[in-house]
Amino acid sequence: MPKQLIPIANKPILEHVLDNIRALQVTEIGLIVGDGAPAIAEAIGDGSRFGVRITYIRQDRPRGLAHCVRIARRFLGDDDFVMYLGDNVLPEGVTEMAARFRAGRPAAQVVVQQVADPRPFGVAELGEDGTVRRLVEKPQHPRSDLALIGVYFFTAAIHEAVAAIAPGARGELEITDAIQWSLSHGAEVRADEYKGYWKDAGRAEDVLECNRRLLSGLATGIAGQVDAASVVGDHVVIGEGARLVGSRVEGPAIIGANTLIENSLVGPNIAIGRDCVVRAANLSDSIVMDGASISRISGLYGSIIGRCAAIGPSDHDSAYHRLVVGDHTRMEIAA
Repeated sequence: MPKQLIPIANKPILEHVLDNIRALQVTEIGLIVGDGAPAIAEAIGDGSRFGVRITYIRQDRPRGLAHCVRIARRFLGDDDFVMYLGDNVLPEGVTEMAARFRAGRPAAQVVVQQVADPRPFGVAELGEDGTVRRLVEKPQHPRSDLALIGVYFFTAAIHEAVAAIAPGARGELEITDAIQWSLSHGAEVRADEYKGYWKDAGRAEDVLECNRRLLSGLATGIAGQVDAASVVGDHVVIGEGARLVGSRVEGPAIIGANTLIENSLVGPNIAIGRDCVVRAANLSDSIVMDGASISRISGLYGSIIGRCAAIGPSDHDSAYHRLVVGDHTRMEIAA
């Protein structure tokens, strides 16, 4: 599946992104898609359930963020716009940054955060007044610890820059090069530092960390059935039609609709999707996607279980396990 559709706290990463964009009072969204277009379109639709209208814009292969702006030119027209990477998790949102951009309208405004190792990122070097003096993509010897975190605000002036640049060392049109071109031609570029939690959810461990972070803010809500032999802790959400039978759920945790948890210990830091079955199992710190079944596993932690995967024991005793299991996988676990 496209990584943007991996669920965090039972909601795809891309839905969290769309929520943040909608909070900026943006209602027209161009979604750049590649090979994962059918899956994304099926999951997101036309945007009406988010209160937005989505236009899908096809990119034949990854050609860089500036190329995304180039192929979206007709969609964007001469409007100001925000570009927001679809695998960014920023729970606190960027509404304050958007307000400052609207008030000042620099040619470009980048969102940055201090990081321990800025080498894997685009890096901004700032003047004392907060204006950007220089941008460098993935520098080996960074002169700043301020990384670009994947949210950019632009006026229509960026289109001239995007048209002027050539592909960089990676063979892609880099948005940092376009912004640097704007700087070199006298445009005002500002940086806004984001102080909240941010994660580029590109690896399994990052996805699980994001899951823990978002689950920590849950308010208890029980719409399903909990029998007398079951115990539910604080910060637990149980979806409609879900059933707990002789089980314990330790929060934070979220259980999707129509899921059965039977004779199991679940949580903390667990997100289980819709239509799952968990029997005689001990699960924690994991994501279980829709339709998966897990039975007779004495300990599974730090794992991502794909849609409709089935996991059960072998003839040997089970120990504690950590897994990444793909969709529709059937697996036996031995000690």
